[in-house]
Amino acid sequence: MRRLIKTLVLLFILASHVGFSQYVQNDASKKFDALLQYINYAYVDSTDDNKLVEDAIVAVLKELDPHSVYIPKEELKKMNEPLLGNFEGIGIQFNILHDTLMVVSPISGGPSEKVGLRAGDKIIEVDGENVAGIGLQNSDVQKKLRGKKGTKVNVAIKRRSVKEILNFTITRDKIPIFSVLASYMATPEIGYIKINRFAKNTITEFRNGLAKLQDQNMKHLIIDLRGNGGGYLKTAIQLADEVLDDKKLIVYTEGNKNPKQEYYTTTKGGFEKGKLVVLIDEGSASASEIVSGAIQDYDRGLIIGRRSFGKGLVQKPFSLPDGSAIRLTVARYHTPSGRCIQRPYDEGKEEYYKEFSRRFKNGEYMNEDSISLPDSLKFKTLNSKRTVYGGGGIMPDVFVPIDTTMSSDYFGKVNRKGLLNEFVLTYMDTHRKDLKSKYSDVLSFKKLFNADLEILTDFIDYAEKNEVEKNDEQINTSKRLILIRLKALIARNLWNTSAYFQVVNDLNDSYLKAIEEINSNTFKKEKLVYK
Repeated sequence: MRRLIKTLVLLFILASHVGFSQYVQNDASKKFDALLQYINYAYVDSTDDNKLVEDAIVAVLKELDPHSVYIPKEELKKMNEPLLGNFEGIGIQFNILHDTLMVVSPISGGPSEKVGLRAGDKIIEVDGENVAGIGLQNSDVQKKLRGKKGTKVNVAIKRRSVKEILNFTITRDKIPIFSVLASYMATPEIGYIKINRFAKNTITEFRNGLAKLQDQNMKHLIIDLRGNGGGYLKTAIQLADEVLDDKKLIVYTEGNKNPKQEYYTTTKGGFEKGKLVVLIDEGSASASEIVSGAIQDYDRGLIIGRRSFGKGLVQKPFSLPDGSAIRLTVARYHTPSGRCIQRPYDEGKEEYYKEFSRRFKNGEYMNEDSISLPDSLKFKTLNSKRTVYGGGGIMPDVFVPIDTTMSSDYFGKVNRKGLLNEFVLTYMDTHRKDLKSKYSDVLSFKKLFNADLEILTDFIDYAEKNEVEKNDEQINTSKRLILIRLKALIARNLWNTSAYFQVVNDLNDSYLKAIEEINSNTFKKEKLVYK
C-alpha cells in the first residue's frame, strides 16, 4: 500500500506543478483522493492524512535523485533565509557561555548596535523574563529575540565594569546575512575574498569587497570557495561574469522537459585582467562548481585545492497547496567545454552522501594519484587545450592535500567541546579594553600579539578545568594550530569575520599555495589568460 501511495503522490505533484495534460492532472488527483478516502473508510487503524502524504512525498523524492527534496511549511522560511540574505530580529552574533547569553558582537548597522549593545554584554532578561542559568538553548534565543520588523523587545544587560543592570528597548528590523565573509589584502598586490554561499546579495557584497581591494592597488585575486555548497544559479553566473570578458558561454542547462538554455557573460566585469586563483575542496558544490568550471575551461585562472563535491543538477522550487514546497531537479548543467560534473547517484541517496568517507578511505584527501577517472570523462580547455575532467566534480589544477600533521586527540577534545571559543569569550571579557588600546588594526595585532606568551598556559589550565587532561606531547604537536585558532577568534571578537580569516589563513595550505603560484611563472607556463 505504501508503494502505491508513493507512486500516486508523485503523479499528483507532477500533475499539479510540472505541466502534465489536463487528463493526467484530473486522473491522478481523483485516484489519490479516492485512495485516501478508502484508507479513512476501511483501514484497520486510524491514520493521519497529513503525515501519510508528507511521508510519501519524502519517500518518492528520495527515489528520484539526491537533491530533490520536500520542505515543510514551517521550515520553508528558515531554509530560505541564508539565500535571501536577511532575517528579522535584533541583530547580534551571540554565544551561550556558562549558561549565560553573551553578545559576541552586534551586527553592523543593526538595531542592537544602534541602541548601544556591545560585544561582551550579557543578556540576563528578555521582556522581564530571566534567561540566565536556566539551560538556555540556541533555539530558545531565536524564539525570544527574533520577530517581525517593527516589533519591540526589552532586554536587561549586565556589562563588565558597570555596577547597575542596563535596560534597552530594541526595535526589531531586517538583519543582513552576509555571504562574503572576508575581503582583505593577502600581500601588497594580492587580494583575497571568501564567499560561503551564492545568495541574493552575494554579487553586491563581492563588488563592494573587490572595489575596496582595488582601492588598495590590488593586481591579483584569490577567490575562496572552499566549503561553499552553492545557492542561486543566477548569482553564480553574475560572479563568473565579473572575471570573464564579454560574450563567453558561462554554463548551459538541459533536461528532459527543459530545453537547452545558455547563459553568457554580458557587461564588462570588475576583474577581467590579473592573475586569478579559485580555492575549492570537497565541500565546494553546485554554483561553486559552475564558477570554477567556467574559469578553468577558459584558462582564466588556476583552480587550487581538492576535487569538488560533484553536484551538476539544477533544482526549481514548486509550491504545494498547504504552503510547503518541493525543490525538484529539472535539468543538468554543463560547463562551457561540455562537462557535466554530476557524480553518479544510481546506488541511492544514502550511498551518494557517503562519498566523503569513501574519498577518505581511498586516500584521495592525501594523494592526488588515488583519483582514477576514465578517458571518457576527459575534456580540453578552450584556450590552452589543457586536460580537464567531468563526471565527478571539478578536478583542481594544483592539488593540495589535507594537513593532518598538527592533529592530536588533545586538540580534537578541546575543539569538540567548544573550549577554544569559550576561552576566548572569557578572555575578552577581561582584556577587551586593553587589546583595543594596544592594537589599532588587524595587521598590528597579527604581527605583535604573541599568543604563546599571552594565553597558551591560561588556555591549557582552562581546558583542564573543563575535563580535558593536559598532555604535553600532544599539546606540542597541536601548538601552532591551537595558537593561531585562538588568535583568530580574538581578532574576530575585536573586529569582524574578515579579521578571523586574515589570521587563520596562516594555517590554510591552499591559500599559501595560491600566493606561491601567483608569484611564480605558473600562469605564463600554463598559458593562462590574465593580461
